[in-house]
Amino acid sequence: MRPPVALTIAGTDPSGGAGIQADLKTFTARGAYGTSVVTALVAQNTHGVSRVYGIDEDFVADQIASVFDDMPVDAAKTGMLGTRGLVELISEELRTRRPGRLVVDPVMVAKSGHRLLDADAVDAVRTLLLPLADLITPNLPEAALLLGDDVPEAGTPEQMRAQARELLDRGARAVLLKGGHLPSGELVDILAVGTDTGPELTEYTHPRLDTPHTHGTGCTLSAAIAAGLAHAHHGDSAAPAADHMADAVGPALDYLGRAIASGAEWDLAHDPEGSHGPVDHLVDLRT
Repeated sequence: MRPPVALTIAGTDPSGGAGIQADLKTFTARGAYGTSVVTALVAQNTHGVSRVYGIDEDFVADQIASVFDDMPVDAAKTGMLGTRGLVELISEELRTRRPGRLVVDPVMVAKSGHRLLDADAVDAVRTLLLPLADLITPNLPEAALLLGDDVPEAGTPEQMRAQARELLDRGARAVLLKGGHLPSGELVDILAVGTDTGPELTEYTHPRLDTPHTHGTGCTLSAAIAAGLAHAHHGDSAAPAADHMADAVGPALDYLGRAIASGAEWDLAHDPEGSHGPVDHLVDLRT
């Protein structure tokens, strides 16, 4: 008797809207037991990132061992990894220890513009981490960068579908390409899952909410998907990950939409000018 176990490998956010803090809240809200490995201490809030303090690689490895040596990990997600050395270390650890399911959120740049992944680490993400993932969750700039240094980001749903297919061709098992950067009032997210008969594409559309409070949405979504996959793996570990992908992604997108809507009118910051507040991770737990 145990709950499904989910692991986040990411940086921190002392303001609670993104990173490990957001992931653990999301795991709890989605009914998974949350565990964590800290890759970086990040001084950030609703106005942006001011400093990043890296964690020694050997201590990251010790944290990973502490979790995997003690608990069965039904699903893991990666977020901010920061350096090439950490990407290489975590890729090797996950290849060896292999959680039940793996979601990779290829965090590269914060909304404030602060770079969260060293330039020389991008190729390691492409070649080492992505092939291990059951699902990757890039936004449009991240997807373009994963495809190549000079690849333009998609600007239409048609271009999104093409890039999602290309990411599958590059070795990803499944891709959720997030369309939040599209210049339109309707958001489009595209799930592409590799199968023996070719890619299966599912398109999700929803209206864009007029709010600046979207801090941590990428972290929250990938954590919600990881929680859903943890439930599925806990219930049927023999089933292929692709069998449960749409069942994890659809409810996670719905949850994120409710969380954004609930937090849209919040006013947490002392100075609201330029503030990008968090979503309401506990929207479904409030009475």
